[in-house]
Amino acid sequence: MKKIVLILTAAAFIFTGLAPVFAGPDGNKRKGKYTYRKVYKACMARGEVSAPKPIVNPDAHTQAEWTQIFEKKEFAEFKCAPEWAALNDTQLNDIYTYLWSFAADSPTPAKCK
Repeated sequence: MKKIVLILTAAAFIFTGLAPVFAGPDGNKRKGKYTYRKVYKACMARGEVSAPKPIVNPDAHTQAEWTQIFEKKEFAEFKCAPEWAALNDTQLNDIYTYLWSFAADSPTPAKCK
C-alpha cells in the first residue's frame, strides 16, 4: 500500500513539473494578435505590402514549426523586416503565443480576418 501511495505521489510531482512544458508559450495571445496586425498596418503605410492583413496566417504552420521559426528568429517569410526588427522580446513572445495557439495542429486553428 505504501508503494502505491509513493508511486502516485511521485507521478503527481512529475506531471505537475512537466505541465508548463506542454502548455506552450507564456505570452499574451490577445496582445500578440493586436501587435501582429499592427506590424502589418505599419508595413502597409510604408508601402512594402499592399494590405494591412498579415501575409502569414496562424494555420500556415504547425506548433513545432512556429517554435522553430521564433527560436531561430527567421522572419523573412513575413516580410516587413524593419517592423519585425523593432519589436522587443515581450512583443515577439506575444505574437509567438498567438501564432502557436492557433497553429494548423492546434485544437482551434485560425486564419487572420
